[in-house]
Amino acid sequence: MSSTEPVVDGPAFEAAADEKGRVLLDARAVTMRFGGLTAVNEVDLQVHTGEIMGLIGPNGAGKTTFFNCLTGLYQPTSGQVTFNGAILPPKPRKVVKAGMARTFQNIRLFHNMTAIENVMVGAYSRTKTNALDAVFRLPRHHREERETRARAQELLDFVGLGKATDRLSRNLPYGDQRRLEIARALATEPKLLLLDEPTAGMNPQETRQAEELIFRIRDLGLAILVIEHDMRFIFNLCDRVCCLVRGKVLVEGTAHEVQSDPRVIEAYIGNPEMLDLGGEDSDA
Repeated sequence: MSSTEPVVDGPAFEAAADEKGRVLLDARAVTMRFGGLTAVNEVDLQVHTGEIMGLIGPNGAGKTTFFNCLTGLYQPTSGQVTFNGAILPPKPRKVVKAGMARTFQNIRLFHNMTAIENVMVGAYSRTKTNALDAVFRLPRHHREERETRARAQELLDFVGLGKATDRLSRNLPYGDQRRLEIARALATEPKLLLLDEPTAGMNPQETRQAEELIFRIRDLGLAILVIEHDMRFIFNLCDRVCCLVRGKVLVEGTAHEVQSDPRVIEAYIGNPEMLDLGGEDSDA
């Protein structure tokens, strides 16, 4: 991975860095029911500025459903999500505007667009150009297009894809597609980045690169909430970890507290030997 110094220095990132430790995301009693099935059951979760929070649990625990409730893809059956001191409307576009961005468990790139075009799509959420500017090619349109392209290139450099600018996203290796999705999310200038299984399908080298990238993003002042099944990865990475089981919070605490909690060992990890971070990865 490139060792380029952080280049993400927009106002949203500066604000996050200036307020490190403040409660940024506050989810209270979030519940999501689908008919008679309760996928998320009164989940409370707080994320502070400048921290990495992990969300773990077995398949079907409700992790991605909870992410969807936070990011406006689902409107919770009950409960409340507050972000940056304001109640978050259950609409994805407004969630992005508020300063929350995400990646997906299954990569969602525009496969017929180049790497830089994918990142520019994310940056357009912060531009002011309107339809008239674009149709009549007015000066503001040209200025913002140049600025957006330059910003997108900076983000590609930051995630280590500076040489993939004009490559179609579908032709990139799997690990690079994961990093491209992160670059696109960063282009929205978030205060909180949500990553849904960012190392799924990666080899050990790609996983180490992903870990280094997430640390570098945190060092910019952003908060990060990450879902992951790789126990070694999550416990090395996170300041705090929350374990969901059957839609409910089983335990929350520091990485050390959670990985050594007997309830987590029994309900999720299953094998106490997995607590040795030098051991084999979990395949849960």
